[in-house]
Amino acid sequence: MAMVDEPLYPIAVLIDELKNDDIQLRLNSIRRLSTIARALGEERTRKELIPFLSENSDDDDEVLLAMAGELGVFIPFVGGVEHAHVLLPPLESLCTVEETCVREKAVDSLCKIGSEMRESDLVDSFVPLVKRLAAGEWFAARVSACGLFHVAYQGCTDVLKTELRSIYNQLCQDDMPMVRRAAATNLGKFATTLESSYLNAEIMTMFDDLTKDEQDSVRLLAVEGCAALGKLLEPQDCVARVLPVIVNFSQDKSWRVRYMVANQLYELCEAVGPDCTKTDLVPAYVRLLQDNEAEVRIAAAGKVTKFCQLLNPELSIQHILPCVKDLSSDSSQHVRSALASVIMGMAPILGKDSTIEHLLPIFLSLLKDEFPDVRLNIISKLDQVNQVIGIDLLSQSLLPAIVELAEDRHWRVRLAIIEYVPLLASQLGIGFFDDKLGALCMQWLQDKVYSIREAGANNLKRLAEEFGSEWAMQHLVPQVLEMVNNPHYLHRMMALRAISLMAPVMGSEITCSKFLPVVVEASKDRVPNIKFNVAKLLQSLIPIVDQSVVDKTIRQCLVDLSEDPDVDVRYFANQALQSINGAAVA
Repeated sequence: MAMVDEPLYPIAVLIDELKNDDIQLRLNSIRRLSTIARALGEERTRKELIPFLSENSDDDDEVLLAMAGELGVFIPFVGGVEHAHVLLPPLESLCTVEETCVREKAVDSLCKIGSEMRESDLVDSFVPLVKRLAAGEWFAARVSACGLFHVAYQGCTDVLKTELRSIYNQLCQDDMPMVRRAAATNLGKFATTLESSYLNAEIMTMFDDLTKDEQDSVRLLAVEGCAALGKLLEPQDCVARVLPVIVNFSQDKSWRVRYMVANQLYELCEAVGPDCTKTDLVPAYVRLLQDNEAEVRIAAAGKVTKFCQLLNPELSIQHILPCVKDLSSDSSQHVRSALASVIMGMAPILGKDSTIEHLLPIFLSLLKDEFPDVRLNIISKLDQVNQVIGIDLLSQSLLPAIVELAEDRHWRVRLAIIEYVPLLASQLGIGFFDDKLGALCMQWLQDKVYSIREAGANNLKRLAEEFGSEWAMQHLVPQVLEMVNNPHYLHRMMALRAISLMAPVMGSEITCSKFLPVVVEASKDRVPNIKFNVAKLLQSLIPIVDQSVVDKTIRQCLVDLSEDPDVDVRYFANQALQSINGAAVA
């Protein structure tokens, strides 16, 4: 008998933990509701577990959040879609709690369940639930109701549909701003389920009310609805009903609303079409680029390239470029940074001549900006300009500024330049690289910041791959080997790091003739950090060189290091010796 009861014991514990005083135990049990339901069976889950959960809606928010999520995937555990309605009561009570994230999760779960329910159950159980929530005294219930209408509406009778539209209209005019905000947020979803005949007559009336709301938090959510509704309407209706709203919003007294318009402008332009964009939205966008509030200018500046894609180059040059020039010297560094992150993308749109005439001066100005993020954003997108104007012009106009930035006082800017050097090298060719950038590459190995030194060593490897081992042997290897004798131990260590990265690229012959003697000599360094890095480096050279070199030179050096007074040196030397022995056995 004990053997039969034993599998049920953990389930009994989980059920007891649902009532435990310890929140962590309750949480653990809620997260395993599906296990409990499987053990109880479908009928007992419907008759015992779900009613228990319905009564348990005054628990801690963390437990309620987990419960709301679990119930959304509970249909298989209550007997399938024909019994899905039994899951509605606990979720309905969760839709009325004060904590927003619990309500949102409960609404998500209700939407999942409602979308799987049979039409008859939807009418008998789901629609009454939505109506109860919409009529709730506490605002939280009405807020939750707004997110359920698009599920409830489908499959209803015409009478019920009319009632639901009327209720939603009342929610759009609710006394509480939180409810009106929820109605504005969900209006687009609800509109997608409506018959087209009601869009103009009823939904757009609700939308108009929301766009004139006294609370800016409601109006800015209505901005998001503009694009969604615009795509549902016929083009002529969109121009007549949505376009005037967008133009008015771009001049709204609240900067938050104007910010939202600037942020959503590309989607709004797609909704109203190219003709209206050119005639009505270009002036609105220009106003946003010149807005008094820096946050609005930041949002508008970040969309400048996407917006120009919708226009022909002449319109962009005539209307947008003057604003871009002003923004490049804006008083806010964040505006300049937002502009710098996208302005390079304008080069392909405007073409070579216009880029040279209008954009290059702006690029140069931003490359010399005092704020490092602005310079960084320009550097990281240089390849977009190179494709348009060609390497010769790029090297004449922008490279002097790039060389200057390679010694920038902000290390992140120097890092961005280093990461860009291999690409520059491949585009400029060996000759130009040697003249302008070669000296900088060795300079970075001795930088004060470790990240720069590490990136500099990686850069040497990538250059060796780009230009070949012969070029590297002539221009890089002698200077790296010279650094091994540097009085500063960090520079000596970085020389070893560069050797470890370059050795696989340079091949066995150069590694044995040039690198290995220097590394063996470095094993006698007085600094333990150098010595254990030598041990790690020798281990990395094992696959590159011949076995005879391993046995004759590398093994002996590691044996000497394995007897070093320093514990770390001995550890890494023994690790390397083990890998030699392992390779020999293999």
